[in-house]
Amino acid sequence: MTHAHDDVLEHLLAGIKGFQERFYQQNPERMRELTEQGQKPKVLLIACSDSRVDPAILTGAAPGDLFVVRNVANLVPPYKLEGSHDGARAAIEYAVRDLGVNHIVVLGHAYCGGIKALLATLSGKRLERDFVGSWVSMALDACFRYILNPGGKEIPPSGDMEVNEVDMGTLCQHQHLAERAAIRGSLANLATYPWIKSRMTEGTLSLHGWWFDLETGDLWATDADNTTFLPVLD
Repeated sequence: MTHAHDDVLEHLLAGIKGFQERFYQQNPERMRELTEQGQKPKVLLIACSDSRVDPAILTGAAPGDLFVVRNVANLVPPYKLEGSHDGARAAIEYAVRDLGVNHIVVLGHAYCGGIKALLATLSGKRLERDFVGSWVSMALDACFRYILNPGGKEIPPSGDMEVNEVDMGTLCQHQHLAERAAIRGSLANLATYPWIKSRMTEGTLSLHGWWFDLETGDLWATDADNTTFLPVLD
């Protein structure tokens, strides 16, 4: 291991030491409560794994505030029972059915590498990766539905359809459109989970889409219908 790598790990270890001082020595009540009574977060936050957009740092959350799921491009698979190993679905189920969260936030961001990879494949470039391509392809339907095919025409299984509203070149130049569409796609997929849908009907669970602009630090959030992104103002 190089000296530079040693410095990186030392920085992280120092951070853990600082955490111990703040929450175990100076103000131990919160951690004692979380240990003895368990966690009761009100929010499930589904975010990208990108190192530049850490949910706890971005929101200023304290221990116990957020139940966080992170993956490439903050994607939510649609509900299905096939397959025995799925960390995203398992975490979502635990947050909703066991912890009883009241809000689910899908947090996307500008300059997302996963969405960039998706747009590259849509442009005909072969992605030399084992898993990333198939994972980000989940956002393909959202791109067609909310950007390329806003009229709601049925999408052929092959994806071979005439695109008029936004051509692929324009879409690649405005990646934020695909990033926001992917957020809406994840929200739509969340609504396919029966125990999420039932709680939404009861009024005990609500879904939200957020998009964070890395350049400006601005946050955009979906409206009540999760159809339009609006800037979050002071």
